[in-house]
Amino acid sequence: MGSLFYGGEYEIEIDDRALAHLQIAVLSKLRRGEACSFTWSVGKQAGSGRESVWLHEGVALRFRYDSAQAISLNPDWIAVLTATGHRGDIQLLEEPVPAGSA
Repeated sequence: MGSLFYGGEYEIEIDDRALAHLQIAVLSKLRRGEACSFTWSVGKQAGSGRESVWLHEGVALRFRYDSAQAISLNPDWIAVLTATGHRGDIQLLEEPVPAGSA
C-alpha cells in the first residue's frame, strides 16, 4: 500500500498499482498548469464517505510506493483517470480490463 502526500495535511493510502496510474494522470494535469480536485473514498476505519482536495502546482505533492519494483502500466486506465480530470475532478476509478484481454 502506497501513499499520496498532499501539502502537510493529507496522507492518502492507495494501492501501489493504482497510485502509479494516478500519479501519471495528476502530474500530466499539473504539468499543463491545470488545477483540479481529487476525490477518493474513505474507508470504514476512518468513518466512511469521501474526501476531496484541490490540486495545483503550488502545493507539495509526493507519491510513496511500498514496493521498489516498477509497475507495468495500463494505458486504458491512465486514459480513464485523465478523462475524469478533464471534468474537473480526478477520481480513482477501478482499472478497466486491457483491450484484447478476455
